[in-house]
Formats: sequence, structure tokens, C-alpha cells
Amino acid sequence: MVANRTVGRADHGIRALRHGVPNMTSDDFRQSLTATEPPHGLTLALAGLWWDAKGDWTRAHESAQQDESIESSWVHAYLHRKEGDQDNAAYWYSRAGKPVCREPLDAEWLSIVRALLKCQG
Repeated sequence: MVANRTVGRADHGIRALRHGVPNMTSDDFRQSLTATEPPHGLTLALAGLWWDAKGDWTRAHESAQQDESIESSWVHAYLHRKEGDQDNAAYWYSRAGKPVCREPLDAEWLSIVRALLKCQG
């Protein structure tokens, strides 16, 4: 199992913590969406959410699939829910140890971003 792998990209002035994970807030994360590549050091789960916010579901899904961590399973669940594949989403929520989400997609996206950034700090 590969846990919390990171993606190497431009750093956008965000200070990296040990293990290459950026110390950023959800506002910093949203501001990074103006760039063409995700910030350096994001976990694959966070990179998946970054690509999703950029409108690239395929790259988001590829990022989530590269990592078998609980965090990436949660992102994977969200992506399949967004896609409309509720059965597949339910499977990934189960792998992540999370209940199937019923809140609006944008609220779930922000909840996951905040939770994953908090875990990294």
C-alpha cells in the first residue's frame, strides 16, 4: 500500500513541512487553483481535489487511483459521487471508513480539503 504519496510541482511560495507536505490553509489551496499545476508536495489525494476543482475529472481520478490510502479512497468516493456512479462511490466511502455523503458536492469538496490539510499540519 502506498500512503500519502506526494506530487512534485511548482511551490507557489508555500512553505513545505517535513515529508514534503505543504503547510497551507484551505484559502491557500483555493488560491493555488490559478496556477497550471498543483503546488509541490501535495498528497495524491489533495492533488486529486486540486484537479477536480480545475475541472479535470480524469486527472483527479488518476491521482486518487495512484494511492491506496484512506484519504485517497475518500477523494475517490467523492469523485465517483460527482460522476453520478453512486454504487462505486459507496464502495469507496466504505474503503475510506466514511458514510456516504449527502451534502452538496461543493460542500463535500471543501470538507475533504479542510480535513486533509488539517491532517498534514
